[in-house]
Amino acid sequence: MANSEVKTDSEWRAVLSPEQFRILRQKGTEPAGTGKYNKFDGEGIYTCAGCGTPLYKSTTKFNSGCGWPAFFDALPGAVSRHEDRSWGVARTEITCTACGGHLGHVFKGEGYNTPTDERHCVNSISLSFKGNE
Repeated sequence: MANSEVKTDSEWRAVLSPEQFRILRQKGTEPAGTGKYNKFDGEGIYTCAGCGTPLYKSTTKFNSGCGWPAFFDALPGAVSRHEDRSWGVARTEITCTACGGHLGHVFKGEGYNTPTDERHCVNSISLSFKGNE
């Protein structure tokens, strides 16, 4: 299902805000503590702001104190991992499997009391939220 939502930059610019385009398509990062989902605790599903694909259940979100929404696991097959050496160190970038939109990075072994010992550090602007009915 990788990159099933293929669009040109012009097509993405037509449907995303300039800040969404910068983060989702150009791999940017929103400033820590500024995203609307950082301290949000609604029950439902977080989806990709670019294509609407379900990515995370609210039950996997936790307060890591990092300044961005943190999840310990994604829905199966929804998030892809890629090596990122853009800051001169090896990190693991996470993207929406369906459209390739940049979500953030995943970190392992930080000692959080979660089932996976992972922290998916996700830009709020990369997400939309659908509450449980």
